[in-house]
Parts: sequence; structure tokens; C-alpha cells
Amino acid sequence: MNPPHVLLLPGWQDSGPEHWQSRWETLHGYQRVTQHDWMRPLRGDWIARLEDVLLQRSEPALLVAHSLGCLLVAAWAAHSGNTHLVKGALLVAPGDAERDELRPVLASWSPIPLQALPFKSILVGSRNDPYCTAQRARQFASAWGCDFIDYGERGHINAESGLGPWAEGHTWLHRLNPSGTTPKAHPADIHEG
Repeated sequence: MNPPHVLLLPGWQDSGPEHWQSRWETLHGYQRVTQHDWMRPLRGDWIARLEDVLLQRSEPALLVAHSLGCLLVAAWAAHSGNTHLVKGALLVAPGDAERDELRPVLASWSPIPLQALPFKSILVGSRNDPYCTAQRARQFASAWGCDFIDYGERGHINAESGLGPWAEGHTWLHRLNPSGTTPKAHPADIHEG
């Protein structure tokens, strides 16, 4: 079996240069799935983009999602006939698009799909995430069938959390690899800019 290809799924407004996803892109050569509009994310557009990128791959994928990217994984899995193309997902700090303050700007993301994911997954949640309560993160993990990691009080588990390259998270990513091989990147596919 070929080693899986790692796809990074940032959330609303993308992941900046100090975000652990951007660091993983630089350090490990993982591919960022770029969206047409990071500022006004439309669920249907984001699902179509993920589907397109997965269909271009000749090997299985591991998904690494942050914030709204976690909801993208759930929404894509609930609608796609190609979930066999994903071998696992690391879901970090899911955003709750159904919160009153987020609903107006993320209207197309409600309701949040709560079907079990058809692949192995780990959800990492923070007790003081400003975009998702710890209780809600646990509800997502339970509904999606994820192993849940309580990461303490780490905010939104982003650049402001001071994680640097986040080696601990990378260890959890390796736990999702069913083949036992090292996840790989394709240098020609690395997002520039």
C-alpha cells in the first residue's frame, strides 16, 4: 500500500505563517487545500474543492483540519461517494458555526452534519476555545465517531496558542496512518504563497 498523502484543511480566513498547519506545510511538504474565498466561505464551494483535490490523487489521503476545516470534513463525508479516498482525519479545534455570533457569517454551514465519519479520526479540543465550547467539541467527537483528546486550555489551538511546529499534534497524525508508512508529500503539489 502506498503511504497516504497529507492534505491540510485550514479554517475560515486560512492559516497564517505562524500557524502549525503552515509550519507543517513548510517542514513536511504537506499540501494545503486552497479555497476560492477564505473570507466568505460557502460550504458547497469548499466541499467541491476538497472533492476535486481528492479525485486528483492517486494515493489515499490523511486530512488535517483546523476550525471550519473540521466542519468541512464532516460535511464532505456526509455528501461524497468517495470517502474511501480518505484513510483518516486529524480534526483540531472545530469551530461551531451554529453559535449565535458565527451563524450570520457562516450561514451556509448550518446545520452541522452529525453523521459518523467512515474513517478513523481524532478530534483535539480545547477547554477555552472562543469558537467552540468543550462540551460541544465532545458532542462533535461523539457524533463523528472520533477519538477525543482534551488538550486543556489552549485557546483555538492556533498560532496564538504558542505551539510552534506542534510535534505532539504530528505524533497524533501518525497514529491515523493505517499503513504504518510515513505520510508523504508531492513537492510539485505544494501550495505556494
